[in-house]
Amino acid sequence: MTEKLFTKNFTLLILGQLTSLFGNFILKLALSMYVLEVTGSAAIFAGILSAATIPTILFSPLGGILADRADRRNIMVALDALTGVSVLCAALFLSESNAIAVISTLLLILSIFGAFETPTVQACIPTMLQGDNIMKGNAVVNQVASLSYLIAPMLGGVLYAMLGLKPVMYASVVCFFITALFECFIKLSYQHTQNKGGVLQIVKQDFLSSMQYISKEQASISKMLLLTAFSRFFVMGITIVGLPFLVRTVLGFNAKYYGAAESALAVATILGSIAAGVWAEKLKIYKLSVLLAFLGIFIIPAGVIFLLPVTATIKYGVTIVSFCGMQAVISIFSIFAVSLIQQRTPNHLIGKVMAYTSTVTLCVQPIGQVVYGFLFDRFHSAVYFVLIPTGIIVCIVGLSAMSFFKNMEREQQEVAA
Repeated sequence: MTEKLFTKNFTLLILGQLTSLFGNFILKLALSMYVLEVTGSAAIFAGILSAATIPTILFSPLGGILADRADRRNIMVALDALTGVSVLCAALFLSESNAIAVISTLLLILSIFGAFETPTVQACIPTMLQGDNIMKGNAVVNQVASLSYLIAPMLGGVLYAMLGLKPVMYASVVCFFITALFECFIKLSYQHTQNKGGVLQIVKQDFLSSMQYISKEQASISKMLLLTAFSRFFVMGITIVGLPFLVRTVLGFNAKYYGAAESALAVATILGSIAAGVWAEKLKIYKLSVLLAFLGIFIIPAGVIFLLPVTATIKYGVTIVSFCGMQAVISIFSIFAVSLIQQRTPNHLIGKVMAYTSTVTLCVQPIGQVVYGFLFDRFHSAVYFVLIPTGIIVCIVGLSAMSFFKNMEREQQEVAA
């Protein structure tokens, strides 16, 4: 008998994620527009956002430990309620004279909360769902995030233009409180863990036990983390840095073309997550190496087109198609990779392992952006020297991982038997 995907718990989690992400996106958009108006510098807000990722990286391992030792439902409720309170306080104290200080403090606080919430939410999914439904569940979560990213900025922009910053902040507060309300009705089994020793000893013990598990007992998890980091390094570097550079600087198109490209990527992400949900029961593990290879294959045409004597419009079209294909593939690969890690990790370690997953991703992305920022500047008039070699490297690594994924599939079949 096929188990139901949208159980009461999972439905409440999804509804909570929808309102939480919507609140986050409209808030971040309004804050960025306000800082831009006040300072006249997009670089200042970019710097604030970059600084705000540091607490997430530092506190994520602690978030994973808490997710494994405390009631996950209560953690989510508390964090979303505290987020709402923090945004409300920031809105009440905000003025023209202290705007940058208040916004910077708020983003740092939200970054810390995110370090604890992300591993907790990811740890909840395998406790709510079983088997292939874990992949389908992760696909649904990804779809919700992509839809929120696609819709919320547009509505947030309209609200900000009509009402200003504070009303948008109040709207996001309502979103966070609604999320906490949804989460209050989630029912998860919780077994109290006996804590021996002080806080530092507990942190050290949990860290060592989880590291031993992924490095020795389940070395395939650490390899999967490395492959995920590898793919994110190239994709985030090319997408976040390369796409605006290619559209605005190299091809000379205006912001409308770039906005259309961003919307196309969001749609591609949604389609990729839908495909992952559909293929959850059909896609063999060893075919993940083929997905990685396709990731590289999609990058190559974006470089080749800049070698050909065609119009800027054609180059733009081919670039968007290539980037959308790349975005769809990385969406599918990421969902399957995270799901495999969740399936191979016992409940008492899942929070910590998920925290390592998000930490590795967070660390790798800015490195990729810096590297590709340098490369695109260096090869400004010959971007194919960046894109084509990148595609070939990713393709080779993907095919080289075939034996690793075949071993994973063999182990999975042995466990199932």
